[in-house]
Amino acid sequence: MRVTRRAALAGLGALALPGAVRAAEQTRFPVGISARPLSAFEPRRPEQRRFGALQFRSGLVLSSGHPRFGGFSGLARLNGGRDLVSVTDRGYWLTARVAYSDGKLSGLEGGEMAAILGASGRPLARSGLFDVESLCIHEGVAHIGIERKHEIARFDWARDGIEARARAVLVPPEIKRLPSNRGLEALGVMPAGPLKGALVAIAERSGKADESTLGAILGGPQPGLFKLARHDGYDITDLAFLPSGDMLVLERWYQPLRGVGMRMRRIAGRDIRPGALVDGPHLIEADMGFEIDNMEGLSVHQEQGRTILTLISDDNFSFLQRTLLLEFELIQ
Repeated sequence: MRVTRRAALAGLGALALPGAVRAAEQTRFPVGISARPLSAFEPRRPEQRRFGALQFRSGLVLSSGHPRFGGFSGLARLNGGRDLVSVTDRGYWLTARVAYSDGKLSGLEGGEMAAILGASGRPLARSGLFDVESLCIHEGVAHIGIERKHEIARFDWARDGIEARARAVLVPPEIKRLPSNRGLEALGVMPAGPLKGALVAIAERSGKADESTLGAILGGPQPGLFKLARHDGYDITDLAFLPSGDMLVLERWYQPLRGVGMRMRRIAGRDIRPGALVDGPHLIEADMGFEIDNMEGLSVHQEQGRTILTLISDDNFSFLQRTLLLEFELIQ
């Protein structure tokens, strides 16, 4: 879902970057990415590093002169976190190498963007499947969730990378009946437990305010539907699994006079099963007093025995918003 942070406070609508609609239809191209480090997650208390169950490691404000850069709604970090993959809600991949300086994020190198390809090899967006809102890459296979059309596509990432072509994933009819702009915002593959190997998908919001939202277990030994509880006006924007099989859920609220907020919950993997209503404790919560924006992408990777969480924001292609890349360590 597209929301506007600073524009809402100013009473303005989101404004597209100049030239975006006139950009040449390129299917693959390099992109230069500038990065400005964030010195603290909470500017009022720059010395504070611990926030709930997470410890802030570092962050970046990312920008690029290319009109395709922005709108990032899904995230994966591969090869021990060295490589970053993201997807935009206009149907493009972003790949880059993650650079560090003194143990902190310093930039993205070797940036490349490419149109996500359909089965025919033509850009997926040409078929109307452009609103890509979720991404997971597990054991060499990438999955994306497409809002509005309520579809899931899979790609042979290990073999073809950004040149991989989409293959449709069958979804239950309940998924196809989701509200148009409240579709599949979160995808992940269960790494352990009774549902190991199953693809888990969760809708942003399938009912009224604070009603539970629809989740689906696709494939694996126990396919079926479940519900995820919602609270306090938060909508679901992404999920990622811990190696144990526990699920982290990224959430966001939006209010015209207050801007945006972010929260993350931990759901026990053993609770996820067909017919269940799942819920879990908060790990972190932040509002506009913190360095957040419209946080929509979440990834988990391991680094020397530590569990690292990375978040990315969707700037809605508005100069009034930012593309943020935030890195935390999960404190067990």
